Amino acid sequence: MKPRFIDIHAHTNFSAFDVDRRDVVERALAAGIWMINIGTQRDTSRRAVDMTREFPEGVYAIVGLHPVHANASFHDAEELGGAGAAHGSTAGFTSRGEVFDKDFYRSLVHEGGKKVVGIGECGLDYYRMPTDEERVRQIVAFRAQVELAIELDLPLMLHVRSGKGGDAYRDVLNILREYKKGLSATGDGAKLRGDAHFFAGTAEYAQEFLDLGFCLSYTGVVTFAKEYEALVRATPSDRVMSETDCPYVSPAPERGKGNKRNEPLFVTHIADKIIGIQGLDLESGRAQLVENAMRLFNIP
Repeated sequence: MKPRFIDIHAHTNFSAFDVDRRDVVERALAAGIWMINIGTQRDTSRRAVDMTREFPEGVYAIVGLHPVHANASFHDAEELGGAGAAHGSTAGFTSRGEVFDKDFYRSLVHEGGKKVVGIGECGLDYYRMPTDEERVRQIVAFRAQVELAIELDLPLMLHVRSGKGGDAYRDVLNILREYKKGLSATGDGAKLRGDAHFFAGTAEYAQEFLDLGFCLSYTGVVTFAKEYEALVRATPSDRVMSETDCPYVSPAPERGKGNKRNEPLFVTHIADKIIGIQGLDLESGRAQLVENAMRLFNIP
């Protein structure tokens, strides 16, 4: 059956769901909500793939290395948007640091087959001020994942966050444009595609991603932060997608009910808010969001 909604960026593979993971997934599926669980390092990517076998329909995976895991570093609750509990502690978590192993992630893709629908989440995160060495490790890991996505003809799930360390959007776009130019020269430009997850850049950066063939997705922030409305309104209806980024950023009205831990079931609030901002008919808007996700991630 075709889903009513698709949460294109979930983390039910995270430890925040260890106690009730099956219940969380099953209540979403029962409501006609499919999901893509996103890996952020080896263990969460492995768990995302394992979950595709636990549920015969509606659960997909994307595997890769998040930029904050490219270095051994501590990330506090403020950086996590107050959602440190997603990693088992309200105080935050410490990344052990991981060198991206292309062979390992390639094998995960082959193991998961058509249920693995992308590479990521990858990109650059400058929330903290990285040292030159840390910045280089992030860039090396990102480039390796772009190359693996091109090799396997899979879309990228991008994580881009600017901050004290500079303009991550500019650096990510420059790297993508470099690869796009090389691919276009050989007629393979369509192999570089993907989604800029939790998009929070400028209208100009949004257009640059769109020009490169990428989609933009929005989280529960759009349900309570009006500054996102202009971006959502300017995103073409056939290039926009909805996501929870659960367990983070619970949308209105769930956050008002005390549901601090987000989950795929709540993507309905986000999807309908996007549709409302864009001024679309509710049912056709929902169908468009599902179609966009199925097309980008090649979900049958």
